[in-house]
Amino acid sequence: MDVSIPQTYVSPFGWEIDIHWNYHAILMFSVWGVCVPAILFLTRFAKPAPTLNGSMSRPQEPLIWFNFHKYGLYCCMSASIGGGLLAVIVSNGVSGSIHSFLGIATVVFGALQLVIAAMRGSRGGKFAPGVNLDDPLTWRGDHYDMTPRRLWFEAAHKTVGYATLFSATGAIATGLAQYWMIEIGIMAATVFVTGVIAAIVFEGLGKRHDTYQSYYGNHPDHPHNKSKLVTLADEQT
Repeated sequence: MDVSIPQTYVSPFGWEIDIHWNYHAILMFSVWGVCVPAILFLTRFAKPAPTLNGSMSRPQEPLIWFNFHKYGLYCCMSASIGGGLLAVIVSNGVSGSIHSFLGIATVVFGALQLVIAAMRGSRGGKFAPGVNLDDPLTWRGDHYDMTPRRLWFEAAHKTVGYATLFSATGAIATGLAQYWMIEIGIMAATVFVTGVIAAIVFEGLGKRHDTYQSYYGNHPDHPHNKSKLVTLADEQT
C-alpha cells in the first residue's frame, strides 16, 4: 500500500475519521468492473432477434435490455459520482496521481453520456403509440428515419462510451497498483476472462443483433433498411 495515501480525514468540525479505502475500491470496482460490463454485455447480446416488424410491434414485451442499459447505467453513474466525490473530499482535493486523473476522466465521460443521451431525438416508428398505420407521416422520428441528429448521437454515444471504458480500465489497474486488494485483483481477472469467453460464444451463436432491426424490424420498407438496400445496390453496380 502506498504510504502517501491519507489514512485519516479531519472534518471541518475537527473530528478525525479513519479512511477505509477498501470501501472506495470495492464500490468503484463493483460499478465499473462488474455492473457496467454486465449491462453492456446485455445491451449487445440480449436484444430480441429481428422479425418483420420488430419488437416495437409487440408492446406487451418489455425491452429488458434497454431498461438495464438506461436505468442500470443511471444507477451506476450515481454511485460512481458519489464515490468519486467522497474520495476527493477525504483526500482534501485531487492527488494528481494517474489513478485520480483516470478516475476523474471516467466520471466525466460517464456524466457526459447522460447529456448525450438526452440529445438522441425522437423515436418514431410504424407501431409507435398513437400513430396512424395508414398515414406514414405519423411514423416519423429521428431513430426510425435515422436522421443526421440520430447518426451524430450514435457516433458520439459509442465513441464516448469506448473512452469511458478505457478510462475505467486504467483507473482500476492504477487503483490496484496504488492500493492492492487481492480479492479485487482475482475478481478483475475472472471478469475479464469470463467476459471474453462469453462474448466469443454469444457472437458465434449469432446473438448480436442490429438495434434498428431488432426494434423496428427487418422489413425492407423501414427507412433505414431501405437506405441500406439502396447503398448495397449502388455498390454492386
